[in-house]
Amino acid sequence: MFTGIVEELGEVTAVENLGDAARFRLRGPVVTQGAQHGDSIAVNGVCLTVVEHEGDEFTADVMAETLKRSSLGVLTTGSRVNLERPTAVGARLGGHIVQGHVDGTGTILARTPSEHWEIVKVSLPADLARYVVEKGSITVDGISLTVVEAGADHFTVSLIPTTLALTTLGLKKPGDPVNLEVDVVAKYVERLLGDRARRTGDDTRGAGE
Repeated sequence: MFTGIVEELGEVTAVENLGDAARFRLRGPVVTQGAQHGDSIAVNGVCLTVVEHEGDEFTADVMAETLKRSSLGVLTTGSRVNLERPTAVGARLGGHIVQGHVDGTGTILARTPSEHWEIVKVSLPADLARYVVEKGSITVDGISLTVVEAGADHFTVSLIPTTLALTTLGLKKPGDPVNLEVDVVAKYVERLLGDRARRTGDDTRGAGE
């Protein structure tokens, strides 16, 4: 489990095409401290497994399905990425519960700078819109953010200078893709309410028979 608090802005140092997958080599001096084979590291919000680790770099294999459903497929050598290690048991939950399982991708639609912050508008896939609410949480490229405005096909977030300086959202331009993970609590609530409604319907039909 992650919290969406990015630990460092890393860099892709190599991309190897494996046909039905790709192998990424990434540099991250902070997240590689004590890293071992099999450890998890979130890369732009996607939970990847460390294959090899040497110095301040690690490699991770990404299967075709992940490349298709996330923005990792557009990464090239030199691309900057958000990196985060899983949260430790007992650590502070600074963001919100993030699984590292991308639900879909959005596109940066607009950026509106202000004196002390910047409003960023992001497109929202139709099947995810019901999970996004104003003042709720959403993960964008692995960053835990608070939704300012929730529309039918977009949402906005307000970025402070620290987020702009230390994450990829300070570099993204209109038209660039981003990974989205909605709040898992919302998905569980939907499932539980749906199951309850179905059970209630079954009980009602049974009573009338």
